[in-house]
Amino acid sequence: MPEIDPTEFVQVEGDQQSLQFQDPKQQGNFELGVCMAIYKWDELTTAVDNSWGGPCSADKRDWISGVVIDLFEEKIVDVALIEETLLYAMVDEFDTEIDNDSALEIGDLIMKIYKDCAIQSYDRVDQLYARYQEKEANGASKLQVKVGSDPNNPDSSEDESDEEDEVPQLQEDDMAVDEPEVQGPIVDDDGFELVQKKGRRR
Repeated sequence: MPEIDPTEFVQVEGDQQSLQFQDPKQQGNFELGVCMAIYKWDELTTAVDNSWGGPCSADKRDWISGVVIDLFEEKIVDVALIEETLLYAMVDEFDTEIDNDSALEIGDLIMKIYKDCAIQSYDRVDQLYARYQEKEANGASKLQVKVGSDPNNPDSSEDESDEEDEVPQLQEDDMAVDEPEVQGPIVDDDGFELVQKKGRRR
């Protein structure tokens, strides 16, 4: 790997107020490129897949992408600033310290993406996006680890599917989840009105 210069930077030209592109196509490709670079960061992917940032780990990854994009609202940005932003985000959001140069590599990649977009060259962004889509198609970027440490959060689709799996065990002929509780003593799953041999205690 070629040596990375952490002091490499970009700055505004003329009377521009920020490094954001005025051309929507340039800005759109840059923002996509930043997201793809963040998704390419293996250390962050590991943290998200294992929910080190809690049940909203995937949302935190997208938030980090937004934070990096916002850095370019300033008049000057260097590779070291991007690296520091990524490292602090990992500590704050995932309680994880990165002791290698991976954040520096992602910072360098984002700097290259910005410079590409500045000359309206989008090949690098297209390649990153194509690789991301390929991983999505193969399921490689999906969450592989089941989250079992947060049973009180019904927001995740996996928790919802678990609840759906339990419904047939509670009532054989009724598809509605709420109705068994309304029918009173006939229902035995609560164990308050009737105790039957086939009743389950939760």
